[in-house]
Amino acid sequence: MPNHPSPPGSLSRRAVLTGTAAAAGIGLTGCGSITGGLSGKTQIKQWNLLAGSDGAVMTAMHEEFGKEYPDYDLQATTFTWGTPFYTRLVMGASGGNAGDIATIHLSRLKSISPGTLMDPITVDELEAQGIRESDFNAATWDRCFVDGELYAIPIDTHALVNYYNRTVCEQAGVLGPDGTLLETQGVEDYFDVLRAVKDVTGEYGTSLDTLGGWRQFWAWYRQDDGEMTFGDGDFEMDDDKALQAIEIMYRMSEEGLCPQFADGGQCAANFENGAAAFVQVGNWEINRFKAFNEAQGLDFSMTEMPDFFGNRRTQGDCHSYVLPRHNNWDPEVREATITYAAWMLKHSFEWGEGGGHTPAYLPVTESAEYQALQPNAEYSGVVENVQFDPDVWFSGAGARLYDETSSIFNQVYGLAMTPDEALDLIKERIQTLLALPNPVE
Repeated sequence: MPNHPSPPGSLSRRAVLTGTAAAAGIGLTGCGSITGGLSGKTQIKQWNLLAGSDGAVMTAMHEEFGKEYPDYDLQATTFTWGTPFYTRLVMGASGGNAGDIATIHLSRLKSISPGTLMDPITVDELEAQGIRESDFNAATWDRCFVDGELYAIPIDTHALVNYYNRTVCEQAGVLGPDGTLLETQGVEDYFDVLRAVKDVTGEYGTSLDTLGGWRQFWAWYRQDDGEMTFGDGDFEMDDDKALQAIEIMYRMSEEGLCPQFADGGQCAANFENGAAAFVQVGNWEINRFKAFNEAQGLDFSMTEMPDFFGNRRTQGDCHSYVLPRHNNWDPEVREATITYAAWMLKHSFEWGEGGGHTPAYLPVTESAEYQALQPNAEYSGVVENVQFDPDVWFSGAGARLYDETSSIFNQVYGLAMTPDEALDLIKERIQTLLALPNPVE
């Protein structure tokens, strides 16, 4: 089963209750919010897929928002991560009875048919709340537009990063004078570091989620300027660069520098118990490792992905707000909804500190307070290096491309499939996906 990035951690009682009720379909949808109601407050219905530790952070932020805006009744509903959430969102929006605002992955924006199922957001609405285009990374902001209209508001950047055990790295001599990991250049340079730390751990150099190999592949393929473009029933990719990325996986496993098999839990455990000096997983795991450090001791930090091909690009995505289609917007609800989104952005230091995600709102990430936040500031440059998944309907967070290819990469790490065989099968799977109709068109 693929390990999708639902961050670990304790769930709030509210998140559990709303998520369970949503899954059961117990009266949590409706034809959009209305002004007033039994509480006499303006209701804002928010849908999200954040059921892990970042979901708990979001819940705490919602409580703060409610105190600041006592005339608003924010009702947050948490659905199951991945396909169940997107299916529910599309179904709700198609009937005009989804929430007022929903949290999605920006990589999935086009796959949910924004032109028909989402309502555009005007720049004027955001500017009225003090939110401007210049407050965001230009590349991220541009991805929020479809056919010239703004359909998403970026919340954060979350990506594959490199965690490292300071204690082991110091013993291996791969820390700089400032106590941060020495930068490497090129595959062989990084492999030398893996060998050095493996001599200390006695088991692995790095721990990888072998069931989520798409992330490593896409990071290394994009570092080498590999492209994957889709046309009418066909696609193009650079076979030589793709093969090179897969060969890195195979070599790393063959030499014993990483596990041949490790699901999400085992992947993290290898890092916690000292079997590996590094672990390449998403920044959302920060709370797990912080908790382990408090309980048993784990002197760790985080940095961007190593430079294999002249840069530090990595696979990643962006949580974003969208407005599901409404048959009729109540003006007060609409204003309250945009007010909520703007408030969450302006207070996203808490989101970055607690959930590990790098806030998209630049006034927060560029602030002295955030730049002093450790280890977050050490990998904050990931915003410039994040590489979104290919632009096709079956790609993006929790989509078919991830599932279909990750099962192949798992066999590569297990040395059960050669890189050449894996590349052929990946191309075959993609061609099969291309023959399927987009379910929302």
